[in-house]
Amino acid sequence: MASTGSVEAEKEPFDIDTVLRRIRETVRSFADAAMFALAAQGHETLFEQLVACILSIRTRDEVSLPTSLTLLRRASTPEAMSRLKPEEIEALIRPVTFPEPKARQIHAIAVRTVEEFHGKLPCDAQVLQSFKGVGPKCAHLALGIACGHEAISVDIHVHRVTNRWGYVQARTPEQTLAALEARLPRAYWVELNRLLVPFGKHVCTGTRPKCSTCPVLSMCRQIGVQHPH
Repeated sequence: MASTGSVEAEKEPFDIDTVLRRIRETVRSFADAAMFALAAQGHETLFEQLVACILSIRTRDEVSLPTSLTLLRRASTPEAMSRLKPEEIEALIRPVTFPEPKARQIHAIAVRTVEEFHGKLPCDAQVLQSFKGVGPKCAHLALGIACGHEAISVDIHVHRVTNRWGYVQARTPEQTLAALEARLPRAYWVELNRLLVPFGKHVCTGTRPKCSTCPVLSMCRQIGVQHPH
């Protein structure tokens, strides 16, 4: 691979507006990220989005989306979910990873939402992260979709792609989140995850990224890329 210096010399100045506009066009032909697809099908409340995010952890969208639909068609509100036994929830979400602990987490969230918040989750990141199993990624993504909050959700795709671009330099998703909050225009905070999940799955992949057909190759610094395709 060419040295960082020679790669840098060949690149155009990085312009986030142009980059995201090109990626927006590229991902039109790919399936939407699971939580956005779920919202498009009418499951757009904060509770539904939080449940879907829990189900998506370490599970591919192709599995988590239909599983979320199966569960939410049975119980889409905290009241309905709280009336199910954890074992019933587990049976409905069996295709995802770790169904037993996720079932207990979802049931506990439903019960607490009914008891403490009168059946309606508040649009508050601190409240969401106070639930077991809910971290910043799920809280921010659910709030962005359900409540319109300007919040960046950093998963493995957002972390990898933005660092590969050279747009941020961070070792962990948490550090990437802080770096993006300091640099990324707020207008893109929610959309970034929606764009970079399919882009990271199909173009800027973890191994052998498809650099030769990437729409932003001219600006990407290709940090850490060893075997471009």
